[in-house]
Amino acid sequence: MTVLGLNIRNFGPTATPEHLVGWARFAEEHGFGIAMLSDHVAPTPDVNEIYPAPFYDPFATLSWLAGLTSTLQLGTSVAVLPYRHPLLVARMAANIDRFADGRFVLGVGIGWSEPEYHALGIPFAKRGAVTDEYLAAIIAAWTEDVVSLDGQFADYRDVRTGPRPAQTPHPPVWVGGSSPAAIRRAARFGEAWHPINREPAWLREVGVPSLRVASAEAGRPMPALAPRIRARLTAGDLRERRAGEGSLAQVCADVRELIDLGSTYVVLDPNPDHPRDEKPLADDWRALAAIAERLR
Repeated sequence: MTVLGLNIRNFGPTATPEHLVGWARFAEEHGFGIAMLSDHVAPTPDVNEIYPAPFYDPFATLSWLAGLTSTLQLGTSVAVLPYRHPLLVARMAANIDRFADGRFVLGVGIGWSEPEYHALGIPFAKRGAVTDEYLAAIIAAWTEDVVSLDGQFADYRDVRTGPRPAQTPHPPVWVGGSSPAAIRRAARFGEAWHPINREPAWLREVGVPSLRVASAEAGRPMPALAPRIRARLTAGDLRERRAGEGSLAQVCADVRELIDLGSTYVVLDPNPDHPRDEKPLADDWRALAAIAERLR
């Protein structure tokens, strides 16, 4: 059974505590299995153009939502891993997993904004290597009581890590990105590969076969497929469109194609490419409810 999820809008003028909990309650009431939040720490002008202020931190917000939900999985789509020390991420994630009674998913990526990296004093050119080192460190901190690391980007000795996450051996790691390096990272570290806004045909012909090869090379089972796609309904069919855009029938056909590819999760994202195209929350919720109802 494929789990249907949604991406909560945690930025912009409609991002208020009232609306954030409204998203979570909407998700539970309409049968969505997971709700996810995006991540930026220092929104520079290039980021703010797409994700306007205010921007609510995903870890703080999910910690709060954990106590206001009971069945909904909660996750990041995606946390930009180099932005925070791995011991901090490991502790925050483990705490949320405890508060949520084992409902947390850590989705990770390397990000895209060079100015934001510069604002945080982190080398943009090394973001892939930082992410690999931090992923290994986070998993170790989740599964060991005391950890040490002599790494290129982090260095510490005899650090106590408790509390352990509620899930064993640890919360699922979803690795975002569609580059060859991201696919190798998913094969090496991930319980799931989390490509964002990729066409089903590309996933079928390029992405999934590449993941299968990378998993064999890593000597690990192939991660699950957990894509995120747009969810933007139009009144009628579109002749030219991207996955997740178009009529209700077209969008549901896209989701079913992803299910046929073996997706264990499909996360729907109603957020626009630019804030000027943002719809009222009621419209987004109505569209998401219609998609969920049609797919039952």
